[in-house]
Order: sequence, then C-alpha cells, then structure tokens
Amino acid sequence: MDRNQLNQRLPDIVGAIVESVREEPRMQHLNGVQLPSRDVIIDSIKKLRQVLFPGYFGNRGVITTENVTFRIGELVIELADQLYGQVLCCLRYQKDLPGSPADAHASGANGDGMSAACAACERHAAQILSTFFDRIPAVRAMLAEDVQAAFDGDPAAQNTDETIFCYPGLLAISVQRVAHEFHMLGVPLLPRIMTEYAHSLTGIDIHPGAKLGRRLFIDHGTGVVIGETTEIGDNVKIYQGVTLGALAPGFGQALRGQKRHPTIEDEVTIYAGATILGGDTVIGRGATIGGNVFITSSVPPLTQVSGEPPKLKFRDRRPRSMRQPDFALDFQI
Repeated sequence: MDRNQLNQRLPDIVGAIVESVREEPRMQHLNGVQLPSRDVIIDSIKKLRQVLFPGYFGNRGVITTENVTFRIGELVIELADQLYGQVLCCLRYQKDLPGSPADAHASGANGDGMSAACAACERHAAQILSTFFDRIPAVRAMLAEDVQAAFDGDPAAQNTDETIFCYPGLLAISVQRVAHEFHMLGVPLLPRIMTEYAHSLTGIDIHPGAKLGRRLFIDHGTGVVIGETTEIGDNVKIYQGVTLGALAPGFGQALRGQKRHPTIEDEVTIYAGATILGGDTVIGRGATIGGNVFITSSVPPLTQVSGEPPKLKFRDRRPRSMRQPDFALDFQI
C-alpha cells in the first residue's frame, strides 16, 4: 500500500471510528455541557501553591514584605478567574446529568428552565469561590503544622525549606487539603482532578473526601493509598506503601456513601507496607502498626502490631574445607 491508497481509505476509517463512538456512550461526551479543563485546574494548583507557600514556587521574582500584598493579590485575581470558570463547568456538568432535578426542569421547550439553571450555577459558583478563599488562612495554618511535622519526624531534613521544596508527602497533603475544601463545598470532578494530579507526581493517592488531622507526616510516600471515608487524627505518621482501604471493594457502587475505610486515631505510626481495611476498623490512639501487616479489625490504644518475622534459611554449598565456621554480618543502611 502506498500513501495515495492510504489517503483513499481515510474516509472509511473515520466512518468506522465514528460508528464505534456512537455505539459506546460510556466513552464519549457529545451534546453535553462543557467539561472542566484538566490543564487549567493543574495550573490553578500551581498558583495555589504560590499562595500557600509564598516565595517558594513560581517565577514572579523575589517576594518581599513590601510587595507580598501585590503578589498575593495578583495570584488571587488570576485564581478567581480560573477557578470560577472551572467550578461553573463542574456545577453545570452535575446539573446536566440524566435524572437530575435540574435536568428535568431545564428540558422545557422554551429554554427558560435552562437559563434559570445557568444563572443559579453562576451564583452558586461565586459563593463557592468566596467561601473557598475565606478558608485559605485556615488551610495555611494546617500546612504550617504539616511542614513542622515533616521536619521534626525526619532527621535527614536539614530545615523546613527542604520539606517544602522536596518532600512528596507534603505536596500530596497540600493538594488534598485544598481539594478537600472543594469536596466539602459539593463541587464535583474538580477535587478529584486535583488529587489525581498529585497522585501522578508523587505516587501518593489521597481521596479528596478523606479527613486528615493536623500535623500529618507521610514519609517517602510512594504507594500510599488513603480512601474516601478514611479519618486520620492528629500527629499521625505514615510510611510508604501503606493502604487505608475498603474491606469489600467487590460490592462497588452498592457501598457508595457508606463508611468503608478505617479510622486512625491520634499519635499513630504506620510502618511501610501495612494494609488496614474496613469502615469499622479503628486504630486506637498511640498504636504502632508494624510493616507489612494485614489488619481488618480494630486495634486498642497503645498497642504494637507486628507480623511474624520471616525465617531465612541459608545452605552453604561450598566444600566443607572452604566453609568458615564463624562469621559476623555487618549491615548499614
């Protein structure tokens, strides 16, 4: 086949693809409202990090005590424009879903219902943004404690600047705390886009619905999963590969809205690879969960949980004359 023959086939190829689009409604969004832009939401996350941690990120030059009002004002104006548009898209998407009350009301022949629904979405979006911006000082206060917890909990950290610049756990927590505010305000799609962006960067998957306590430290972090209905208390430390998940994910949508993920009380440490499942599972205050354990029931306060240590068997295949009867192992990590 040459290039001309390929070009002649293109109309048939397009027709077959379009037919597959029409036959599979789960993989297309046709004739619906405009969806939010993932790229714009990601850009808003980057700007929000500049607001949350002034002077650390972005390319706006040196921020000083003299110009901080101007710099923050500039960012907030840009964010208000970006986020208003994205929140509005999310609200319109929600109202456009089949079976929603707004969908039934907006389907009138004269279009008045649709106009009223759009106006309501615009007012709702403005109120959401106003409430969200009011919450930023409180979010910054929680993040300041997370920064200190990361520094206090890791002797490898030289200063708090290092934890802000470098630690993936703090990035994932900061994005989740922002996304959680939108989640609590009832915004669909946008919070999940935010946390999945952080997930793609860090390997840490925290659902925006999870309730995170103060002074949370996620060390290393890769492979951490924290489910939607998880509740975490204050001063909790979590290492890499930890799963706080649902006990019966096979039931799927039938469990929506139920408490499916564990509760972790204050002062708990969870070491690498631990799996804790179930909405009724409570890890009591001050407990220590060892690495690679599998927990599906509650743990009392001040309890240490550990798995049975693995038993290693060595077989020396060298001739007896070459074996060393005594040797010492020297490990350094």
